[in-house]
Amino acid sequence: MNLKSVYLFLCVFLLSTFVMRAQDKNELLAKGMQYKKELNYKDGIAVFQQLLKADSSNVQYLQNASFFYSRYGKILPENQQMNHYKTAEYLARKALKISSADAEGHYVYALALGRINENASTKQKIANAKLIKSELDLALKVNPKHAGAWHILGRWHRTIAGFSSIEKLAINTLFGGVPPGGSYEDAIKCFTQAVIIEPKYKMHQYELANTYYEMGKNAEAKIWLSKAMALSAVSIDDRTADEKCKELQTKLR
Repeated sequence: MNLKSVYLFLCVFLLSTFVMRAQDKNELLAKGMQYKKELNYKDGIAVFQQLLKADSSNVQYLQNASFFYSRYGKILPENQQMNHYKTAEYLARKALKISSADAEGHYVYALALGRINENASTKQKIANAKLIKSELDLALKVNPKHAGAWHILGRWHRTIAGFSSIEKLAINTLFGGVPPGGSYEDAIKCFTQAVIIEPKYKMHQYELANTYYEMGKNAEAKIWLSKAMALSAVSIDDRTADEKCKELQTKLR
């Protein structure tokens, strides 16, 4: 084999190796997206960890890895959760630095901040609440049919609406004011949009029931609770929703 033939062989070999690697990435990505559809967080996070090792600047990998870190972190023991949420925040911010045009990037950033807020100081919660609202508005501007963004926005409105006058006074005095907006009516609108887009996702319907309950509208709460409990439980989120539904059902008796 002459030098030219060797060179040609090496070029063909390297090209085939590159193509094979690209094909492997595509297959792995497809598997990861299927896990996302199934809400299989344990296997999904492993897939996107592997993909990020191959390409740490791929926006789609970063966004989905952030999503899985936020969601998988929620089902871990408490002492492991914050590390996952902080990683989710880092990955979301990195994705947005590369491309701020995607609704998913703004959504996963808001999701990570929401998770972090569960164990944050009051001052940090208020600062994050303002940023969460901004990120969700951006996500929905790009994609008005993003059910996840509508869901978090519904929780945001309900949280702000649920502050007592004393809490609002304290926040205004100590932390620069309650984020503008926030009403139970807007929370209902947001959760309703999420249900329209994803009618079989139990958690949307549970959150509608819970919002009506907080408003003191028990009749409406019972209607949506019944709708939520009638849906099949096919994912870990659905099973969590079932537990929450049972708790709410007890309160409504």
